[in-house]
Amino acid sequence: MAKAKKRRVRDTWKEKSWFTIKTPDIFPEKDIGETPSKDPDFLLGRRVDLTMRELTGDFSKQYIKLKLEVNDVVGSIAKTKFIGHQVTSDYVRSMIRRGSSRIDAHIFVKTRDNVKVKLHVLAITTRRAKSSQKKFMRETIINLVEKAAKERSFEDIIETSVNGRFSSEIYHKAKKIYPLKRVEIVKSKIFDN
Repeated sequence: MAKAKKRRVRDTWKEKSWFTIKTPDIFPEKDIGETPSKDPDFLLGRRVDLTMRELTGDFSKQYIKLKLEVNDVVGSIAKTKFIGHQVTSDYVRSMIRRGSSRIDAHIFVKTRDNVKVKLHVLAITTRRAKSSQKKFMRETIINLVEKAAKERSFEDIIETSVNGRFSSEIYHKAKKIYPLKRVEIVKSKIFDN
C-alpha cells in the first residue's frame, strides 16, 4: 500500500500586511483601527462603522453611528470618506412617549457644492397632533432643511447634522408652529454624483 503524500497548507496570514485606517477630513484626523489585506486594492470600498464616542471620547454621543468607506490607500494608510450616519433605534424609542406624536421627514437635498444628501429628520411633539398638523409640520421641516442645505457646504451640513446643531436650528424654527419636544436627524446618506 502506497503512503499518501501530505499536502502542505499555505498560511495566507503571512502574506497579508496591516493598514492603518484614518478618519475623513470632515472629522479631526485620527487613527480608528487597523485592517489586514493581501493587496491595497482589496481595501477600496471596505466599510468601517464606529460611534461618535470612539471618535471624540464623549460618552453622551454613544448613540450616533458613523459609516465610513475606504476610498484611497497611500503606503500603509487607508483613507476613508463619510457615507452616512445613523442614530441607534433604542435611542429613538426612548424619545417617543405616550401622548406625543412622531413626525418623520425624508428629504433629498443638494448642498452648495453640489453633493446629494438624503436626511431623515424626526420630530417629536409634546402632545398628540392631528394628521393635518403633522402634514403641515412635515412640509415646514422639509422647507427649512432644503433652504439651509442650499446655503451650506457638504462638510458643514454633515458636521452640524452629526453633532446636533442642525437639529437644534430646525427645532427652534419649527416649534413656533407646533409645540415640539425634540428634533433629531436620525439618518443621513451620501449619494455619489
